[in-house]
Amino acid sequence: MGRLFDGPWPIVIIIVVALLLFAAPKLPAMARSLGQSMRIIKSEVKEMKNDGKPESTDASGPVEGTIVNHPKAKPGEPTDGTDVPPSNRA
Repeated sequence: MGRLFDGPWPIVIIIVVALLLFAAPKLPAMARSLGQSMRIIKSEVKEMKNDGKPESTDASGPVEGTIVNHPKAKPGEPTDGTDVPPSNRA
């Protein structure tokens, strides 16, 4: 007959069974909290890696948001961020 606490696996199984029996209703909240903590840690590590590096603001790259200079717009006409050239708007 083997001894119960010879290895770590019987202890792990007993702990898992006890956790499932007594803390089952709280498991989803605990998992959600653990996921949030991991996301926060991941973002902080990423922030620490990028700390000290200058932010790359390349003016020649694509710009999100409004259109700055539409190729078909006439000089002097205001641009309001639409994709339609000012001379063809209804």
